[in-house]
Order: sequence, then structure tokens, then C-alpha cells
Amino acid sequence: MKLHTINSGYFKLDGGAMYGVVPKSMWNKLNPADENNLCNWALRCLLIEDGNRLILIDTGVGDKQDAKFFGHYYLHGDTLDISLASKGFRKEDITDVFLTHLHFDHCGGSIIREGNRLVPAFKNAVYWSNEDHWQWATLPNDREKASFLKENILPIKESSQLQFVTVPEKGPDVNGQLSSTDFTDSISIRFVNGHTDKMMLPQIRYKEKTIVYMADLLPSASHIPLPYVMAYDMFPLTTLKEKKTFLQEAVDNDYILYFEHDPVNECCNLQATEKGIRHKHFFQLKDI
Repeated sequence: MKLHTINSGYFKLDGGAMYGVVPKSMWNKLNPADENNLCNWALRCLLIEDGNRLILIDTGVGDKQDAKFFGHYYLHGDTLDISLASKGFRKEDITDVFLTHLHFDHCGGSIIREGNRLVPAFKNAVYWSNEDHWQWATLPNDREKASFLKENILPIKESSQLQFVTVPEKGPDVNGQLSSTDFTDSISIRFVNGHTDKMMLPQIRYKEKTIVYMADLLPSASHIPLPYVMAYDMFPLTTLKEKKTFLQEAVDNDYILYFEHDPVNECCNLQATEKGIRHKHFFQLKDI
């Protein structure tokens, strides 16, 4: 197995929304905002060579939206194509596109425009979601529907390239214990429900270590402290329980956290401190 960091660019989001109830006087020291209160965030995907499979986890925002859309989010930096090419790959090489959830910044690069048509960007790949989250995304609530863009989602099913990961019958218990299922011999999938229904976190066994792709349970290292929960989360108290359970497990088992949105830090491990669980060491995936 080989793992590759795939940078699909950066975008900007409101700092207050990203840090929830935490005051700006505190979070602004961690990720300074511009004059419009916007902070810079990464769109960091992960490419896994696993036997004869080439698995891409998440696909960034993509580039098919109009100028008005990008005027809100200021997409800049690398593109998915450039980053794949830097590792010696093309979109046609991808066998599996694994979507942690269907918010536009995680799945927008899955679909491209060809003339007047919306088609899969990865023509030879199986696209993976789960049935519970698919229903949640295609029949969205009023608060979350701005993140679920039908042009990113419906063409996947219309292409017949969509398959669903099986969701375990038993979900998180009262202590926030996370349910999981196997995806490959080396990858299991953890399910969390605070950010959005049935978000999936790939957990990868690699070089005798465990790496967890954090998606939006912990979008950045600055979200490790328990109160740092995004205002975007549908069920913030559920997120709080899920974080607390996961962070203790990660300390106990020396997990490596891989951050999708941290603009600076790619990976870290954790340690218990007097202030609670915090990062121990920051490092890049290639240094594992």
C-alpha cells in the first residue's frame, strides 16, 4: 500500500462559522481572518494505492460552478488534476472515489461539465457513499441544503457508477462509541453523525500505524479542543460526544490524524495534557 497527499486547492469560509461558539479573540490566533472575517482552508484529499485499486478519498470543490459561486469561496491554489499528475496519475486511473459526505467542498470535483452535460470526472471509478447519507443529501433539510448541490450529486447516480457502503445496524451508543465497517482488508470505515448524517471516516492500517482521515469531525488541528465545534454541524452535541470518544481512543492507540481542511498541518498525533487532549507532533504524510 502507498498513500499520497492530493491537494485540490484552498478556499475561504467564515471564521465564526468554522469555530462555532468559540470567540474570535481566541480562534483568530489559530487561523487569522481577512478583512471579511474569512479564513483560508485546505481541500486536502487522499490517494491510496491498495493492490490493483487506486482509491481517491474526497474530490474538493471542482471548477464547474459559476463566478457568483466562486465569489463566495475564493477557490485558489492547486487543482485536482495538477496534484494527481504530480504523483504520476490521471483521473482515468482512479478505480474508486470514496466520498466521506456530499457537501460541495468534499464531492464537487466528482462531476464535470462536458458541453451541456454533467458527467463523472472519474469515468472508470466506482463512486462510494452510503444509502442513509444519500437519502439525507438528496432530500436535504432547509438549514443544510445550500451545502448539498444537486449538480454534484444526482449525476453520480444517473451514471450507474454509484455503490453504497453498508451502514452497521448499531450506531453510536450513549457514550459516543463510533460504529464501523470494513471497506478493504486495510481500510475500515467509521460512521459519525454530528456534522451530517452518516459521514464516513476512512481508517487506514499503514506501515503498522493507524491513520484516520478526519473529514469534518476534525476539519483542522485547531478543532481538537472539545468546544471547537463548527456552526455548520447539524447536531453539535453529538459532534462533542463523538470527538470526546474518538480523541481518547486516538491517544490510547497512537492514531495519526490526517486533516482535510487544515491550511498548514497535514497530520498529527495526540497527547493528554493538563488542558485536555492536544496535538503532540505535526508532520507530513510522506514522513510516516
